[in-house]
Amino acid sequence: MVRPLASAKNKSVPFLEYLAEALGLGLFMVSAGVVATALDAPASPLHAWIGSADLRRVLGGIAMGLTAIGLIHSPWGKRSGAHMNPAVTLAFLVLGKIRPRDALWYVVAQFTGGVIGVVLVLGLLGDAFAAAPVSFAATMPGSAGIAVACAAEFAISFLMLWAVLRVAASARFAHLAGLVAGALVATYISVEAPLSGMSMNPARSFASAAPAGHFENLWIYFVAPPLGMALAAIVHRRHATRRAALCAKVVHDLSHPCIHCGHQP
Repeated sequence: MVRPLASAKNKSVPFLEYLAEALGLGLFMVSAGVVATALDAPASPLHAWIGSADLRRVLGGIAMGLTAIGLIHSPWGKRSGAHMNPAVTLAFLVLGKIRPRDALWYVVAQFTGGVIGVVLVLGLLGDAFAAAPVSFAATMPGSAGIAVACAAEFAISFLMLWAVLRVAASARFAHLAGLVAGALVATYISVEAPLSGMSMNPARSFASAAPAGHFENLWIYFVAPPLGMALAAIVHRRHATRRAALCAKVVHDLSHPCIHCGHQP
C-alpha cells in the first residue's frame, strides 16, 4: 500500500532525487534541441527530405513523446517520480503528496537541468540550433495571438495532469501513466504546437529563452501551465476515492525507494 506522504521525521536530503529531476529535464531538452534542429534547420538533410512542415511537426511530436516515456520509465525517472516540470511538482504539492522542501529543490533542479541541457545542445550544434527557425527550440505564441496561446497552455496542462492522475489512481492501469503522458506529449506537439509552441512547463520554456535572452511572452508559460495543473489536482482531489491516494510519482516502481511515501524496497 502506498502511503500519501513520507514522514516529516525523515531529515535526510535526497540529493539523488533532486539530481534525477535535473537530469530528466536536461536530457529532455537535449532531445528537443537535437530533434528540432534535425527537422527544422534549413541545412539539415531531414529538413530537405521532408518537405511538409506538418509532417515534420508530427515526427517531432512522436520523438518527444518517446523521449518522455523513456525518461519516465528510466531508473532516474523512477527514482524521483519524473516530474521534470515545476507545474507538475506544484500540483503534487497542492495534493499534499510532496514536502515543500522537496518541491522547492525539485523546481530548482528542473530549471538548472533544463538550462544545462540547452547549453549542451548549443555547444554541440551551434548556429544551426540557435538561429531561426529553430531558435533554441523556443516555445512561442502562434499567429492566433497571446490570448489563444495562454488559453491553450492552460487547457493542455489541465488535461495532461488530470489524465495522468486518473490513470495513476487506478490499480489496474497505474503502470500505463507514463505511456499516457508520452502519448499526450506527442499529440499536443502534433496538434496544439501552432497555437502556443506546446510547453506546459515553465522550466522548459525558460531553458530555451535564457541563452538567447528572449523573455518576451515567457510569462504565459509561467502562469498558464501551473494554473492548469493545479486546477487538475484540485478537481482530482474533489472526485477521488479513498483508493486514489497517490504518491508523488508518475509511475510508482516498488523496486525504488520513495522519498514521498516512505517506501523502501
